[in-house]
Amino acid sequence: MTQHNKPSDIAREALRQLALRKLPPTPLNYQECYNEIAGIINPSVFPEAHLRQIALALNAHSPEQKIQLDRLDLAIGRGSWQGIETALVAFCKLQAASQDTAVAPAAALTEVPSEANQFLAKLAQMIESMLPALESDDAGFSSQVKGLLQTLRDPTVDLHRAQADLTNFSYRLTYAAEEQAEIKHTLLKLLHLIIENISKLTLADSWLDGQIFALLNAVNPPLTLRRLDEVEQRIREVMRQQEAAKGRSLQAQEEMRLMLSAFIERLSQMNDSSAVFQEKLETSARQIENVHSIEDLAPLLSDVIGATRAMADETASSREQLHNLQEKVLATEAEIAKLHLELQNASTSARHDPLTNVLNRKGLDESLVREIATMRRKDTALSLALLDIDNFKKLNDELGHETGDEALIHLVTVVRDNLRPQDTLARYGGEEFVILMPETLLNDAVTAMTRLQRELTKNFFLAGKERILITFSAGVAQLALAESSADAIKRADQAMYLAKRAGKNRVMAS
Repeated sequence: MTQHNKPSDIAREALRQLALRKLPPTPLNYQECYNEIAGIINPSVFPEAHLRQIALALNAHSPEQKIQLDRLDLAIGRGSWQGIETALVAFCKLQAASQDTAVAPAAALTEVPSEANQFLAKLAQMIESMLPALESDDAGFSSQVKGLLQTLRDPTVDLHRAQADLTNFSYRLTYAAEEQAEIKHTLLKLLHLIIENISKLTLADSWLDGQIFALLNAVNPPLTLRRLDEVEQRIREVMRQQEAAKGRSLQAQEEMRLMLSAFIERLSQMNDSSAVFQEKLETSARQIENVHSIEDLAPLLSDVIGATRAMADETASSREQLHNLQEKVLATEAEIAKLHLELQNASTSARHDPLTNVLNRKGLDESLVREIATMRRKDTALSLALLDIDNFKKLNDELGHETGDEALIHLVTVVRDNLRPQDTLARYGGEEFVILMPETLLNDAVTAMTRLQRELTKNFFLAGKERILITFSAGVAQLALAESSADAIKRADQAMYLAKRAGKNRVMAS
């Protein structure tokens, strides 16, 4: 290989070697070729200085190539191999296109076939429809899009020019999409941080835990409108239950306050009565000292005995009233404790199963109503599967209910990892689960359940040190347009029963 000393010569030779070896023009391949020619050992850290030399050695012969070199420089500064690769690939393609044009310049077409015009018009419509999702405030990008749309809708467009404009747009679009993805990721991290901070600031309000938990789950990727809608309904139901429970709790606390006030007032009355009784005894004692006959003593003794009896009666009455107040206080304390427990449980019991945290029967019914309405409105397919864990009773009997609960959680974890974002998982009861699969035909739903069975066999359930294979039998049904959810679940249940009879760990279609 010819010896090269100048960085520009090394850079050109590296590009030539990439072409001769038919290697993809990735930054890593380019760096390895460059280092090989220059006699440099591949560094273990990001080689920013060397990449800067490579970027300086590349010359732009068109505005488009200049854009790619600017992006290459920006990617090097960020240490982004993905950005470097994208910029280099784009630069090489533009270089190759310019060379092909120099060798065999294409004649401009003055008239494009009508089929091509229709295709380009639809392509322009598609680009317009996707722009709101990018929300880019880059004036250069907006100007490029405007020029591209004009080109695509020009009936006398030069196809080579349209292709070049689309190529440049695709490179720019890649960066815009990456930026939006990064913005979304950063916003989710920020929202996650805010929710976690709220949970730390509300230590005294344990009834908020359920809502905080739901929101933290909601901001975990992948984020879908269907998932956000489900979380919104869940939180609204939780808020309704908590508002009612908190109202009853405040009422019970007010009753406690009134009883305490009555208790203090009664003690005050007892103290007043005691003071009056004491004063009467002292007066009677002074009068007795001045008595000189039995006849004068009798009325005084009668007054003392009467006052003593009245005091005893009042004390007994007060004791009974205080005892009643004590019983009411204890009952109210128990009611408040019960209400606080209801508040803590409201968040998890509204629409979700507390053990597996998937939808419960109520949540499933709501999802069925929504999915069936969507199916009928859009005239799309909707399939559902009813799953039943095989030999679950035996597992419970031999290893205990706690292990059985862990097996249910294991199943849910595997199922969730292999479902699409638009699918819905719910616990139907015991060891039975229902999966809703929108826009899915019956055969595709059966295939999905069979694939799920294979994934489950790859993931053994660990009970202590023992590896246990968990399997399930499933029945699958596709809802007819006018069919109710109950009828569809009944058909799936019948098919699941046949799968059990056929040997378990099977999927049957209804």
